[in-house]
Amino acid sequence: MTEQHRQPHGDATSEAGDLAVLEQQDHAITEPTELDAARLDRILDAVEAGDAEAVRAAIDPLHAADIADLLEQISPHQRRALLSLYALEIDGDILSHLDDSIREEVIESLPRDVLAEAMRELDTDDVVDILEDLEQPEQAFILQALESDDRAAVESALAWPEYSAGRLMQSETVTGPQDWTVGQAIDHLRSVEWLPDQFYHVILVDERHRPTGHVTLGRVLASRRDVALRDITEKEFRTIEATEEEAEVAFLFNKYHLISAPVVDAAGRLVGVITIDDAMTVLDEEHEEDMLRLSGVVMEASVSDNALTTARLRLPWLVVNLFTASLSAVVITQFEATIEALVVLAALMPIVASTGGIAGTQSLAVAVRALATRSLTSANATRVVWRELGAGMLNGAGLALILGLGGWLIFGDLWLGVVLGMAMICNQIVAALGGVLVPLGLNRLGLDPALASGTFVTTLTDVMGFFAFLGFATVFLL
Repeated sequence: MTEQHRQPHGDATSEAGDLAVLEQQDHAITEPTELDAARLDRILDAVEAGDAEAVRAAIDPLHAADIADLLEQISPHQRRALLSLYALEIDGDILSHLDDSIREEVIESLPRDVLAEAMRELDTDDVVDILEDLEQPEQAFILQALESDDRAAVESALAWPEYSAGRLMQSETVTGPQDWTVGQAIDHLRSVEWLPDQFYHVILVDERHRPTGHVTLGRVLASRRDVALRDITEKEFRTIEATEEEAEVAFLFNKYHLISAPVVDAAGRLVGVITIDDAMTVLDEEHEEDMLRLSGVVMEASVSDNALTTARLRLPWLVVNLFTASLSAVVITQFEATIEALVVLAALMPIVASTGGIAGTQSLAVAVRALATRSLTSANATRVVWRELGAGMLNGAGLALILGLGGWLIFGDLWLGVVLGMAMICNQIVAALGGVLVPLGLNRLGLDPALASGTFVTTLTDVMGFFAFLGFATVFLL
């Protein structure tokens, strides 16, 4: 018989206590730690009740990015009330994740000692990102709160042009002489008192502190101690000048799949390093900016903006659209007699124009995105234009068949169907060509194609749609 070993039983009270502990642990493990609707409601209820302990219990498990989202999603009144209860818990990570539109408001509400400690926690690139959007008194206080070495590094970074690699980089680097071995590098990393929170390479430098290569931490840990670092450097090594535009930096990271890259000054000396998280932030901002500009929003908007700010950002471009839309009205007035003779044309005009507008937007979105990623260049522009022309003709033929048959069957007029079909083909061709030629032309002139292309393409398709439809109607139906 096999002997079965059993754990000794305790008393009922002990078992119940153990069960309660296990249930609490299970609840702590399974409870979601993201900012969901239930947690948000719980936080706001605790804020309304003035229960600081409950606020901390609900917020502390969240990631810094979720806490930043929380502060951005709630109203200004709720934000002030929450900060009055939670200000002492705000750290550097939360400030670095905050949207620029409310970061200054949050910083102003923090006790000075909390703000100073929060900024001392951050790497220099994050400090620079926060400082450049603040007013001078806040900048001066934060700089004074930093350690002398960090303050010098931040001031040096702020001296570089705005939106440059020098502003984007962190000055904290991990370097070693180019004649070091793996063992020397490991011993150095273990002996230094401080290392950056995030780094991926050991950068090799010459006697003039110019980077000559870099080695990934994985290769360092996987190699024998006597292996020379120069023998295991990455093949894909490139440096970035501190004056390079940050958009170009993001493009290089995305194209060459870089993890980090040294930043050098005009003499080629190492001044910092850019890591992939900062480059991807820039790439994300560039994409967001293009989307906003395609929608006619010139400046960056935020969900935390009030109605007045939102209107101020949108109104200028709406005024521009008002004037360009007037061109369509001018075209329509030239065919007043045709419309009076065939009133049904007034009901059908928007179909041709709106379909052309949608097609133009489709072509435009592809072209602007291709220009931003540099996959559309002068070398392949002709081929892309011919492709869009072919697509416009095919789409026009298909839509013409559907709309033409519909017009004939519904209104009992064959020539009305023919006019609708011909106008649709013309406008689809115009939309396809305009969607690619307008951004190409603006880009050639050195203008941002995302900013003005939408208005030009929409105006072009509206004007040509009305002109083609009413023109063909005048010729074939009167």
